[in-house]
Amino acid sequence: MKEIISCSGAPKAIGPYSQAVVYNGLVYVSGQIPLDPETGQLVGGDIAAQTHRVLRNLKAILEAAGSSLEQVLKTTVFLQDLNEFAAMNEVYAEYFPAHPPARATVEVRRLPRDVKVEIEAVGFVK
Repeated sequence: MKEIISCSGAPKAIGPYSQAVVYNGLVYVSGQIPLDPETGQLVGGDIAAQTHRVLRNLKAILEAAGSSLEQVLKTTVFLQDLNEFAAMNEVYAEYFPAHPPARATVEVRRLPRDVKVEIEAVGFVK
C-alpha cells in the first residue's frame, strides 16, 4: 500500500499531486521548485539561492517520509539554462558531499512559475 507524504517544512502541492509517495521501501519526491514553505512565495535571486531552497524543500519532505538526503538514490535536475549548471552543481555538492546519488540534468524550455531550477528525487526509507 502506498503512503502519501505531506509536511509543513516544504511548500504544499500546487496541483493534483503529492509532495511524496512511499511505496515498498522507496520514497518518490515530486519535483520541488524554490518556493518558501512559510510564505508561499518564490525565492528570487540567482541559481545558487534557488538551488539551496529547492534542496531544503527536498530534505524536509525526505525527513517527513523517514528518509534523508543520504538515502537518495537518484535525482533529476531540470534547469532553465544549462549555462547555470556549474553554479547549481556547486550548491548541489554541499547537500550530497559523500556518495552522491545517480543524477540526470536536463535543460528545459520552461519550468513552473518560470523558476530557474526544479529537482525531483527517489530515495529509500530507513
